[in-house]
Amino acid sequence: MHKKRFYLIPTALAALAAGIWLAQTRYAPQASAVSTDALWQLSFPDQRGQRQTLAQWRGQVVVLNFWASWCAPCREEMPDFVALRSQFRPSGVEFVGIAIDNPANVAQFLQQQPVNYPILIGEGAANSLARQLGNPSGALPYTIVLDRDGGIVLSHLGRLPRATLETALRKIGA
Repeated sequence: MHKKRFYLIPTALAALAAGIWLAQTRYAPQASAVSTDALWQLSFPDQRGQRQTLAQWRGQVVVLNFWASWCAPCREEMPDFVALRSQFRPSGVEFVGIAIDNPANVAQFLQQQPVNYPILIGEGAANSLARQLGNPSGALPYTIVLDRDGGIVLSHLGRLPRATLETALRKIGA
């Protein structure tokens, strides 16, 4: 009898966790979507601590990637972003990584895996922004592609396949 109780505890905890998750995702008040006009007004510090506004990339195609140093799929897609940035930069495409992480973790990660595109430190505020931009779960990585007019043309949760991103960039004339 004692063994049966032991096996019920993990099952009960899993059911409780699932119930809490369902209640949060289904019944929690949804964050209001941020307009792309408001998006351009936002700023985050870069690796040197200098605040950078997203407006500096307005008028370009922007691949906005929410990531964290501890996120395996985030790390896996970064080499593709590096290659695609080199390929599409002459056509006015900019990749911007917004880390949902702290500055020390980001600096340590980028020493091991440098990138050729701007990285901003968003910490918790970036998670809130990602939710407002269509990522209700807050899972990572999350990537959106903005066309030259600031419209979202691609929104992808999870590791973004290089071919999918390349197709989207070509489709919008990048």
